[in-house]
Amino acid sequence: MELSLGEMLMIVLVIVVLFGPDKIPEIARGLGQGVRKMRGAMEDIKTDIMKETDNPVSDIKREIDRIRSEASEFNPLAELKKDITDDSSPRGLIDEPKPVSLIDDETHEGPVSR
Repeated sequence: MELSLGEMLMIVLVIVVLFGPDKIPEIARGLGQGVRKMRGAMEDIKTDIMKETDNPVSDIKREIDRIRSEASEFNPLAELKKDITDDSSPRGLIDEPKPVSLIDDETHEGPVSR
């Protein structure tokens, strides 16, 4: 809402006529105090809202940080390598291939050509 200079002068003239020149300083002080109280109340409300919304957000942030740290520590490949290289781990999970001797195999006919 924009007021031109003429509109503002008209408002001031109406106020002077209605209340008189002696009451204008009192009215201005009262308006100033009212504006200050409104600003203070708005700051209090804003502070309360920020406090209320900060608690759940900070809880969520802490939970995300905890999960990130646990995820960074989790390395399934390291555990798998440890199990493979560890002598106490059970063998026989993977059968090692046995070499086949073709000389001892009597059923072997050799390469077939057509």
